[in-house]
Parts: sequence; C-alpha cells; structure tokens
Amino acid sequence: MHELILHHYPNSPFAEKTRLMLGFKQLSWRSVMIPPIMPKDDLLALTGGYRKTPVLQVGADIYCDTALIARRLDAEKATPTLHPAEAEFAVASFAQWVDTVVFQHAVSLVFQPESIAVRFAQVPPEFLQAFVKDRTALFTGGSAQRLSVEQAKHQWPTIMQRLQAQLAAQSGDYLFGEPSVADFSMAHALWFLRATPVTSPLVDAYPDVVAWLDRVLGFGHGAMSEMSGEEAIGVAREANAAALPEESFSDPNGFKAGQQVTIAATDYGVDPVAGELLFSGSEELILRREDPRAGSVNVHFPRFGFQIKPA
Repeated sequence: MHELILHHYPNSPFAEKTRLMLGFKQLSWRSVMIPPIMPKDDLLALTGGYRKTPVLQVGADIYCDTALIARRLDAEKATPTLHPAEAEFAVASFAQWVDTVVFQHAVSLVFQPESIAVRFAQVPPEFLQAFVKDRTALFTGGSAQRLSVEQAKHQWPTIMQRLQAQLAAQSGDYLFGEPSVADFSMAHALWFLRATPVTSPLVDAYPDVVAWLDRVLGFGHGAMSEMSGEEAIGVAREANAAALPEESFSDPNGFKAGQQVTIAATDYGVDPVAGELLFSGSEELILRREDPRAGSVNVHFPRFGFQIKPA
C-alpha cells in the first residue's frame, strides 16, 4: 500500500475541498506544498502538464481533478462514503454544478478590487502582478468565461437562498441528509469567500448556512505529515502503477487502448497531457507517460470535463 500524497497549497479552495474529504474519512496523508503560480516543475514532472491544484498521488498513480480524487478516496476507504448509493447521481451532479457555476461566482466575488486589496495587502506588488498574469493564462483557451462582478453579485442571493432552503427542508444535518461530496464542494466555495471581510458577509448573512458550514469544516484535515516534491517524485519513480480497473474499456469516439493521445480539461487550465491511453471507463481516463525524473506514471482524469485528442 502506498501513502496518499497531496500536492497543494494552503489558500487553494479546491485543495481545501480535498483536505476536508481526507478529514471526513480520517485518513493519514503526506503534504507536498506547490507554488500557487507557475512554474511548478515538480508537479509537472508527475502530471505531464496538468497544472491545477490539487493533485493526489498514490505511488506511481497521479489523480487530477477533485471529482476523481473523491472517487479515489472512496476506493481507499469505503466508509464513510462520499457517494451514498441512494443519492449518488444527485450528489455527484450537484458537486459538478457547484465546482463550475458556484465556484465561478466565488472567483468573481473574491477577485473584485476591494477584496483583492485586502487579500493581497501583505504581499509584494510584483507577486500580485505575477499572480494576475498566471490566472489570466490559466483561464485562456477553455470554455470557462469570467463572470462579471456585477452579475455574480446579482445572482448570489438566489444561490444562497436555495442553499438555505435546502438545509431547512433536509431532515439530516447535511445537504442530502448524510455527508457527501456535495457538502465538501459547496463548503470549499464558501470557505474561499470567508477569507476576507469584504466577501465573508455574503456567507455570514445566512445563519443556517453558517451552522452547516461550521459542521463541514469541523471534519478537519485528517493526519498530515510533510513531504518534499523531490521525495514525492522519488516515490513515483520507485513504484509500480496500480492494476487497471476491471471495467471494460469503452470509448464512444473510437479511441483504442495503446493509442497515443492527449487529454486536457475543457474549462480552464487546458494544458494537454500526452501519453498512451490505457483505459477509458464511465468515470475515468488513464494515460501512461514517461518522465525523466518520475519514470513511468499513470495519470488519471475524470471523463466529465476532459477531452481526448489524437497525439
């Protein structure tokens, strides 16, 4: 059994989503800190180009995107599950909506000028310039469009009122009764907003939401110990990738196992990863690539939100 290694940085909202899921499952994990902006040489040695945060590593298997990371954590420890069987479609679909639509609102609200002034008050001006340049590149070339601050402010009360109503109507303490990936997806967007006094009132004005959010954040982050990027690359180099899923290989566009392809996100952070397509399943794509530092690694992507192209 290999250790769970999370490549992340403290202020990343999607990293917080993953840290909370690790806490919910009471898992032990290794923490590799990565830069919030490019270059990310150690991370890219493992992923082959995928630069979003976070990335989960298990030996020589590299998992991209929190939707797939959640499923890998369920495989690591089945209970408590992030995808309750009786509500799997609902929680997975809700999480997908939050990670796109709600997160898009949160980004616009957090990066409005008044909030930026507070959030980056203690950093050198040159870092802020580099950060803005990095995020501009991150959101170039994909389907994601930056929502205007005015539109985000206009629509935000609807999102929060619906959330408040769901919590009031639900018999349990969580969005779908018991904790699930849906809770951690919504929580990370609100956690992001609560980071500055400019945007925290957008959450704190809803007492039922605050009570629920505090319950979700109360799961903590599990048992973490530090690891360097170089050590993580060494783990990948010395490990053998896990066996492929037992599910049949199935690709509706005719891609075949062994074919040289690229896989990339479609929304933002669309940098392609090239390699040999090993597996195409209902939820997961697996690509094998060789790296001078990391050796042979299998990079895993969710099907939803990613595309395959011939190399």
